[in-house]
This record gives sequence, C-alpha cells and structure tokens, in this order.
Amino acid sequence: MSDTIAADLSPGAYRQAATFLSALDEDWARHIAAIGPCRHEAKPARQPYEALVRAIAYQQLHAKAGDAILGRLLALYPDASFPTPVQLLATDPETQRACGFSAAKLATVRGIAQAAVEGVVPDLDEAKRLPDAVLIERLTSLRGVGRWTVEMFLIYSLERSDILPVDDFGVREGYGRLKGLAKAPTPRQMREIGETWSPFRTVAAWYLWRLPGR
Repeated sequence: MSDTIAADLSPGAYRQAATFLSALDEDWARHIAAIGPCRHEAKPARQPYEALVRAIAYQQLHAKAGDAILGRLLALYPDASFPTPVQLLATDPETQRACGFSAAKLATVRGIAQAAVEGVVPDLDEAKRLPDAVLIERLTSLRGVGRWTVEMFLIYSLERSDILPVDDFGVREGYGRLKGLAKAPTPRQMREIGETWSPFRTVAAWYLWRLPGR
C-alpha cells in the first residue's frame, strides 16, 4: 500500500481505472465489459468517528440487522443526526446495549468515541491530510478496530483510490472466480498480485466484489 494520498475517485478516474485494468489481460477486459462503468459510491461528508462507529455496528451482520441496531442507537439522540463522541460517552452503557450491541462491540464503539475525544481518531480535515499507512497504524491501535474496518473507511469516507482490502472474502473469492482458480488466494498472495493494479486498487476491488458466485 502506498504511503501517498491518492484520493481521486471522480468519474474520469473511474474510466481511466477501467481502461487500465482492462489492459491487464483478457479476464479483466471481459469482466469489466460485462459489468460496465464503475459506480462506486462514497460517503465523503462523514467524520471518521461516525464512519468507524457505523462500520462496527454492521460488522459481521447482515445489512438489515445492522440497520436495526444503528436505528435504535440513533433514536436515543433525537436532536442529532448522529451523536457526538461526548454524547455517546455520556449515555448509560446498558441503554446502548439494549440497542442490540454485543458487549465487545459496545466496548469498541465507546472506545472509538473516547479516542475521538482524545484526538487519536482525527477529524475529517486532518484525516484527509494523513497518508493511508499512517491512518491504518493509528486506527488499528484501537480495541476491536481491524485493518479491514479502516480500509473500508479509507475507501468509502476518504475516497482513497489505491486501497485493496486483501483480508476481504469477496475480494479474494472474486479474484479466484475471475481466474478460474480452484482455491482463492491467501491475503499475502492477494497483496502481491494486487501490486500490479496500483494506482487503481480501489476500483479493482469494486469490480472483484461483482464477480457472480459459483
């Protein structure tokens, strides 16, 4: 992963990425032609704290279950579109548990809020100035926040254009299907394979997520 900040995810950049990836080999060209233009949609206005809390709420859950838990949490703060770190920390943990959080998830959510208060979780302006590797190192130091969670934040909140989440099941399985492999690559193998897709690894991941299941 690059230490530079590559954040161009404009429609023009999508087209450039698709052209680049299509030129890699016939498998990529065929798949991209079948899927069509990249339609990746980010949420760049969200603060890092909010993006991380939302990611944890949905972690290891179907979207419907995550929606329900997050909806109940937000209902505790009717005067805010999303609770501030201070508001979240001031709420009784048992009330938050009743929203559907496991004890471990709630500890992570409250830990993120505390880290935001202490400045460990940067605000959006600071995050935009920090390289990928710096953000990953800083945020994965938080309890319950893994590399995949931070990479989703980089892709969907900061619109970073060169992120390949090699621990992601869909990315590795997608590549296996793209190439007709009997077994999907390991994360280490996926990282090495993906080096040749730079600086368009985010768009590569988007296309791999769209490989049909076997």
